[in-house]
Amino acid sequence: MSVVSAEVVVVGAGSAGCVVAGRLAEQGRDVLLLEAGPDYGPVGSGRWPAELLSARMLATTHDWGYTSGRWVFERARVMGGCSSHNGAIAAVGHRADYDGWGLPGWAGDDVAPLFQQVIERMRVRAYEAHEAGPFHARCLDAAADLGWTIASDLCDLDAGASFGLETVNVVGHTRWNAGFAYLDHVRGGSLRVLDEVMVDRLVAWDGSGSSGGTGSSGGTVRLAAERRGEPIVIEGGTVVLAGGVYGTPLLLERSGIGAPEALSAAGVQVRVALPGVGGNLHDHSMVHADRRVGPVLQQWLDEAAATGFLPEEQTLGKFVSSVSTDGLYDTHVFPVCASDQTSFLHGRVHVEVACMTPRSRGAVHISSAAPQAHPHIDHGYLNDTANPDGSSHDLAVLRDGLVHAERLLQHPRLAQVLGERLTDMSTDSAIRDTVTHYYHPVGTCAMGDGPLAVCDADGRVHGVPGVVVADVCLMPQIPRGNTNLPAVMIGERIALTL
Repeated sequence: MSVVSAEVVVVGAGSAGCVVAGRLAEQGRDVLLLEAGPDYGPVGSGRWPAELLSARMLATTHDWGYTSGRWVFERARVMGGCSSHNGAIAAVGHRADYDGWGLPGWAGDDVAPLFQQVIERMRVRAYEAHEAGPFHARCLDAAADLGWTIASDLCDLDAGASFGLETVNVVGHTRWNAGFAYLDHVRGGSLRVLDEVMVDRLVAWDGSGSSGGTGSSGGTVRLAAERRGEPIVIEGGTVVLAGGVYGTPLLLERSGIGAPEALSAAGVQVRVALPGVGGNLHDHSMVHADRRVGPVLQQWLDEAAATGFLPEEQTLGKFVSSVSTDGLYDTHVFPVCASDQTSFLHGRVHVEVACMTPRSRGAVHISSAAPQAHPHIDHGYLNDTANPDGSSHDLAVLRDGLVHAERLLQHPRLAQVLGERLTDMSTDSAIRDTVTHYYHPVGTCAMGDGPLAVCDADGRVHGVPGVVVADVCLMPQIPRGNTNLPAVMIGERIALTL
């Protein structure tokens, strides 16, 4: 059995893992980056599939295949992680989100300079007016007619409620993933990349093979893994877990680190009892209003797609609901439309509505000790009773947001090029029946010092020396924005501590 060792081992080459590996490699550190999916090399390699490069739409291949009931939870299995898969929306949330975490080194003033670095590295820009497709141009005009504040920069920690063209990490027509941004310039140096590696579990830490303890992180952490069907042992002085909101807690649980009842149910011996592992799972719950695309708009869309770059996502609105507790925006209204040639919509327009300050919580846990086993995933959508009358805060936010979505769709600039309504979203039961995710799950190894905290404010796993988490698992509460740039920021922040 082969053994591969490094000073620092990073498990997962996603939005945060690429940052940690790249930043440490810039310092000349001995870094081994492991990725379960393929690594297609630098941006100019000529090996990247077009679907993963094109910023016109979400990618659908290279996926882990996570499901639960009627829900499909897309998570990328490829170099760059979800930054190679997503809509390339560049958002940071609000300063108050990070202040609300109450964690040293994570306040708004602390993360602001990190976000500036991220914005530069990820080559963030706003779509320009001339780039707006025929549908999104009309959305902008309708928003102005409705009196909504038109934003010049939606990627701003201090921005308020507004509507505008999105900020994106798109270079030309290319989705600029975290691998391009943080790894391309250090490939071939002190960074080694092993792709197609499935890490099974942490075998030993603190250099002793024991089940943890209070020793220093100066020992060796050992991982059992498999690469292309062959077993492999990975050793590192520090191991950084960046496997994502599902992958990181599942790896910990397979290692015997987690809630005793969850481990026992899966037949795994408890080595370190950490009840919070896999808990606190949450996302921005989302529903949508929709319309049929009218024939004139369809013609415009097809012509635009045939002659140029037509992303399906270009505009975004932020609104304050009637149940906002801080007076800040807590709702996204997110129009989505493109030609049939570039979209999953099949002749429909969606205006997505998302609750950006969710109170509902769920969990993810292993179903067995086998790394290939499908996990139990329950997001707990709309299960909160956070309103003063005991009703769901999250449902109320969605209900209010649908009003804004309908105002937009019913505006003459849009109504005259749209067809009939396809889904009646006027009742709470309709919201509950159709609620889904917004592609932003977080929180399953949350930072803190309470009984359900998994990591400290530097990402170090409680009771497991030498093991650090660096991905959106760390978030105790999701920010009110798309989570890709915050994931990259987390990578920047954790890299500073290593």
